[in-house]
Amino acid sequence: MKLRRRDVTLPQTLGAIMAQVRVGFVGLGLMGQGMAANIVAKGYPLVVHAHRNRAPVEDLIARGAAEATSLADLARACDVIFLCLSGSPQVTEVVAALKPGLAPGAVLVDCSTSDPVVTESLARDLAAIGVNFADAPLSRTPKEAWAGTLDCMVGATPEVFARIQPIIATWAGKIVHIGGVGDGHRMKLLNNFISLGYAAIYAEAIALSEKVGIPIAALDSVIRGGRMDCGFYQTFMACALEGNRESHRFTISNAYKDLRYLESMANDAKVVTSMASAAKNAFTYAMANGGDGPADYVPHLADFTAKLNGIP
Repeated sequence: MKLRRRDVTLPQTLGAIMAQVRVGFVGLGLMGQGMAANIVAKGYPLVVHAHRNRAPVEDLIARGAAEATSLADLARACDVIFLCLSGSPQVTEVVAALKPGLAPGAVLVDCSTSDPVVTESLARDLAAIGVNFADAPLSRTPKEAWAGTLDCMVGATPEVFARIQPIIATWAGKIVHIGGVGDGHRMKLLNNFISLGYAAIYAEAIALSEKVGIPIAALDSVIRGGRMDCGFYQTFMACALEGNRESHRFTISNAYKDLRYLESMANDAKVVTSMASAAKNAFTYAMANGGDGPADYVPHLADFTAKLNGIP
């Protein structure tokens, strides 16, 4: 096994304890790079693996991380491995590649927004070889990932939660142990249903206000600072009102995927989803009309809703 790294000195107060826990990280995208940077900055030995973009890997090596040449090598080098990927198909693929190197007692932590059914299936499969699995999806934005103030909702046994909580605390300001494996992902889907439902409402309200002659600035002046104001509203409106196209860097394609997972969960639970289906359809329209690119973010939904209503 070959690891590439730059030597670093662990903080004196934490090094002796943390040196016993070797952390791996797979998925150095918009959220993952900032999370991984916090892990290594706060004293944990970190091993990463490159996928397509080498820039985050080089940055983390400069901060003190090591690079594994394969996912199996990363698994052999680590006790706890975090995954921050696009969804369940990617998680399943990466787990299969890690599996040959996993030792009994290792922990895999899926920070992606994944299908809870797949999460439980992976957990059962890994338990057969003595490997633990937990789901710890995130809330907030890449800005909070770098600041170490993300929200995290965890599905894990109490014993596994106790092992991973100190590492999660390097990049999360709020950590809630929801329940067993899969419950973190269930809670994340509920969380995203609420936020993406807001996005669909905001986009439609903006279109309607334009149609009836109420400027967006006037709409915002009533909502901002009132009872219906919130952080998500502000990042959404920073795009619609101020033209900041990167105010909330969460893609339309990921939003669409999350609402499909939510709909599947509701179908299994035999719950009517009038509102969730309406929100999903708003994102479906965007996806079908060119909004499926890597730089098409959730606040851009206002553009597609405007187009649907004949607004330039």
